[in-house]
Amino acid sequence: MTTGPARTVAGHLPAGRWRARYRLVPWWLRVTVVYVAARLVTGAMLLAFARVQTANSFTAAHPSYLSFAAIWDGAWYRVIASSGYPSVLPVDAAGHVTENAWAFMPAYPFLVRGLMVLTGASFEAVAVTVSLVAGWGAALVFRRLMGRFLDDGRATFATVLFCVAPVSAVFQVAYAEAMGLFLLLVALLLLVDRRWWTMLPVVLLLGMTRPTGLAFALLVVLFLAAWTIRPTWVRESERPTLRSALPPLVVGAVSGLVGLAWPAIAWAVTGVPKAYTDTELAWRSSYIGWKELVPFAPWIQGAGWWFGEPAGGILLAVAVLAFTVFVFHPAARRIGLELRLWGVAYVVYLLAVFFPQSSTWRILLPIAPLLGIVALPRSRVYRVLVVAVCLGLQFVWLYTCWWVDGYDWTPP
Repeated sequence: MTTGPARTVAGHLPAGRWRARYRLVPWWLRVTVVYVAARLVTGAMLLAFARVQTANSFTAAHPSYLSFAAIWDGAWYRVIASSGYPSVLPVDAAGHVTENAWAFMPAYPFLVRGLMVLTGASFEAVAVTVSLVAGWGAALVFRRLMGRFLDDGRATFATVLFCVAPVSAVFQVAYAEAMGLFLLLVALLLLVDRRWWTMLPVVLLLGMTRPTGLAFALLVVLFLAAWTIRPTWVRESERPTLRSALPPLVVGAVSGLVGLAWPAIAWAVTGVPKAYTDTELAWRSSYIGWKELVPFAPWIQGAGWWFGEPAGGILLAVAVLAFTVFVFHPAARRIGLELRLWGVAYVVYLLAVFFPQSSTWRILLPIAPLLGIVALPRSRVYRVLVVAVCLGLQFVWLYTCWWVDGYDWTPP
């Protein structure tokens, strides 16, 4: 008597057969399904908050999804898309520069404006669509990047975490993060593949989308230092020569220059040398008052403001130490030194210039490649738990930062 395919007691195909069928599905389709499912879950959360949203400075009560997805920084991007940047900086009674559009890079709102003109669609519809598509592209590139270092299962799980991360709602709202993250991941993939000249236009556009130019330049410096000290750290056989070092040097120089270009443009347009930095300082003045930007002082000031002293300084030191251990733990070597050096370069940049506040969690999104470390354990219980925690933290983030509850001092 003939029998059909081997089945488990429950009547399902054995795990090996399921894995074989799973591998027949193209990787990009798997990532797309995960991304769409994650966006539907996050979208349901956003709609739930929109239904209970009261009238506020951004929207009327119970706004539509698109209106609710275009609040906070989305309102600034709308201003830029409609009227550009001010040539005269707004100031308060004491002469201090107040919050204005110069805090936001131009690539995203100008792209949105161009698509609005071409399609006739509203700012909200175009801005959210650009973020959704850019987020999808970022997820696909992220999976390719993880696949350079991890096996299929771990690379895919890292991508799942990328799609359900606590601040992944920025992939479907009127924020520039999705576009910036897509460009960053492309640049990192090109770096890993040593395609330096191809990286140049990506780095240029990245620096005009999110303020990461100086951080990426620092990454190139760290990469060249590691290559010189021990080539095997970056999967090279010999130390760099002048010829082989020239392409990364050019990329690093261009990235550094584009990181300085936006402050220079703000100066040229407004006639105020510190137009950009004074604008950025306006956002932290409600916390610590008006202070000059001193490198690495903001986090010390912020830790003291949030937790008092000496508790704030101690917690900051512990956090920096924990991050260092996390990035340089032996298990972390699985994701390659380039991605870990990016995490270090970006965190050093943040420590130098950023003031810790409620938007910190969103600002940390560019270190997403370090999710490859989180994805290393194979335990199913662990993986289910981590995804559940991410979804729970999404709700917490939306409740704490996105939803406008009266006088809200926790912008996302």
